[in-house]
Amino acid sequence: MKEKGKTGRLHQPVIVKILAGLFIACVICIAGYIIYMQMNYYRIEDHTALETGNNQEQILKPGETYTAVTCNIGFGAYGPDYSFFMDTGEMEDGTRTAGKYGRAISKESVETNMEKAAEALEKLNADFMLLQEVDVDADRSYHINQKETLMKRFGDYGNVFANNFHSAYLFYPFSDPHGAVEAGLLNFSRYEIAEAERRSYPVDNSFVTKFTDLDRCFSVMRLPVEGGKQLVLVNNHMSAYDEGGLIRAQQLELLNSVMEEEYEAGNYVIVGGDFNHALGEAVAEGFPSKQKFPAWVSILTQEEMAEGIRIVQAENELEVPTCRGADIPYTKGVNFTTVVDGFLVSDNVKAAAENVDTDFGYSDHNPVLLRFELVN
Repeated sequence: MKEKGKTGRLHQPVIVKILAGLFIACVICIAGYIIYMQMNYYRIEDHTALETGNNQEQILKPGETYTAVTCNIGFGAYGPDYSFFMDTGEMEDGTRTAGKYGRAISKESVETNMEKAAEALEKLNADFMLLQEVDVDADRSYHINQKETLMKRFGDYGNVFANNFHSAYLFYPFSDPHGAVEAGLLNFSRYEIAEAERRSYPVDNSFVTKFTDLDRCFSVMRLPVEGGKQLVLVNNHMSAYDEGGLIRAQQLELLNSVMEEEYEAGNYVIVGGDFNHALGEAVAEGFPSKQKFPAWVSILTQEEMAEGIRIVQAENELEVPTCRGADIPYTKGVNFTTVVDGFLVSDNVKAAAENVDTDFGYSDHNPVLLRFELVN
């Protein structure tokens, strides 16, 4: 019996060494991963020139009616059964909710959602299309080149792409890692684009958030207008995960400065996109749902707009939301919904907007269609 006790005591230092070795290995792995993320993190330079592919020859004219659509396609992931790991919420009874997936449910679901998105855009037949969350090469969308797919689908348009998301491999959530992402803003135009550039937004540089909210931007396209002026057409995607709205306030300040400068120069200005703000107090509280008002909703009011710039309130803004909470799968009347997608225009643009009801069939956003006229 004494010999057995002695053997047991001899085993204890071995177990301690094994556990210590495992702990050290974990620390080395975590430290190595943090170094990897940091070394692969970078911001794209502001005022980066963008190429225009298949540029068209038609020139815009004052007094004629044109159409533009903005649509966040949600990297082809957000079918009705999809929830996203970064989204959280709370039900009316106080139950906390959180999204499940880091990437699309399957490659097939991405292909299906992309096809539905393309069909919806074809039906709208707009002169201009401003699309957000278009993946080029990403684990989250099974490496389907959505930019290339859409450019082939809409081959009779000119196109401009601005890289927005570019991250190293995000190994979270552990059950379904988001992975590496290259994605951005894709623009289509039936009219000549004289030049285009990418403008870098201020972003949250805190240690964790900078790896998840990524490198926000907006693209600025200059289109010649008969008579010598320009239409400055902007595709905009502001930060979503910004507690207190501090970063979004800085982003709005930059956007306002650009809009104001262009309007004062005599140009026409149209900004479309996903503002990640409720567009006006009338839609801020959202639509009837079974969820409480979420923390991620900030409100963009007309009082915050630069001089000469206005929010185009959709004619059916109180009937059709443009964004759903993605903390739970979509069920109409259950998820929190509001209006965060739409357009801003300068006072020399006559405009009316309509929220397009797709019932969130292929994205967590609905498109918004703008009809506009450039006024002399």
